[in-house]
Amino acid sequence: MEQIKVSNDVLFVLLGAIMVLAMHAGFAFLEVGTVRKKNQVNALVKILSDFAVSTVAYFFVGYTLAYGTSFMHGADQLAASSGYELVKFFFLLTFAAAIPAIVSGGIAERARFVPQLLATFFIVGLIYPFFEGVIWNGNLGFQAWLEKSFGAQFHDFAGSVVVHAVGGWIALPAVLLLGARRGRYQKDGGIAAHPPSSIPFLALGAWILTVGWFGFNVMSAQRMEAINGLVALNSLMAMVGGTLAALIAGRNDPGFVHNGPLAGLVAVCAGSDLMHPVSALVVGAVAGGLFVYMFTLAQNRWKIDDVLGVWPLHGLCGAWGGVAAGIFGSKALGGIGGVSVAAQLLGTLAGIAVALIGSALIYGAIRYLIGLRLDPEQEFEGADLALHRISATAERETSW
Repeated sequence: MEQIKVSNDVLFVLLGAIMVLAMHAGFAFLEVGTVRKKNQVNALVKILSDFAVSTVAYFFVGYTLAYGTSFMHGADQLAASSGYELVKFFFLLTFAAAIPAIVSGGIAERARFVPQLLATFFIVGLIYPFFEGVIWNGNLGFQAWLEKSFGAQFHDFAGSVVVHAVGGWIALPAVLLLGARRGRYQKDGGIAAHPPSSIPFLALGAWILTVGWFGFNVMSAQRMEAINGLVALNSLMAMVGGTLAALIAGRNDPGFVHNGPLAGLVAVCAGSDLMHPVSALVVGAVAGGLFVYMFTLAQNRWKIDDVLGVWPLHGLCGAWGGVAAGIFGSKALGGIGGVSVAAQLLGTLAGIAVALIGSALIYGAIRYLIGLRLDPEQEFEGADLALHRISATAERETSW
């Protein structure tokens, strides 16, 4: 019976890993639909390449840093317990790889291909697993200190802060160091519009992410015995709340509407196992409105050229979700309890600090040593150069 239970857990986590892996197609098409057509191929290749580099970094460095588990053993040891540790790695890898996928949307259309892959290795190998281990494995005693000081540890069930806020705040220094796309902001104060190149692709990406998110949240239980339908329903309610708020605040703009459910889902990750469904609806609605307002403010007033709005979507909505878990997870507001607003606030601020410092160091060093930004005069880079070569070959063959 014990072996059957372990095997069930392996299948459960494996299915979760596959669902979150599929979300990376969502990241890809969301970016493809948002960037200009000339950069679509670059976006597609960049997301897949980032995932490959993330896997190597997390396998050899990151997972060991976070959890103290190494895979440098014989296959017989790795296959113990039906390989549960291996599918757990796969599942958590898909979370880790979401960080560069998030960053990719912010720095799209002007970051050099190879330097970004180098940044991905250090982010997934060092920065992300450092904070992941602190929160989800109790490293460095931070969680123990919070529990002793405030009566509860920092609670982040599925990564509002550990994954999304960290990813969004890592993206911000990269966006600032790169600067705006050429021609985006005029010297006279005017703003050149770069509308989404394909609303259908954007919508497809949003839907893939939304569906996969139920694996992201529900399967974060990591054991069959810990699965809870409350997480699924709260995810649904937050998704709906984010959609409706973005629909209203964004005045039916399709870009805002399709990012609304993502904002709600980002925010509910942390407390999806604690909140009442009505609270989840509220948390999602606040996140949807927050995304629309802050995306518009950052782009138009502060002139931060964050192409997909990953800082407001993941950074700010993720931070809101971390704090909201402490507010709406309390028994006074219909939650399960066992959380502290102070612990949630400090844990969220810690994630932001790690992300900002780590990102500034990595992207600052890369910019100084080898350069981060694509030469404005260079027409093709990375995958787009490959596309150009393919097109040129096709033209020659046609002329023959």
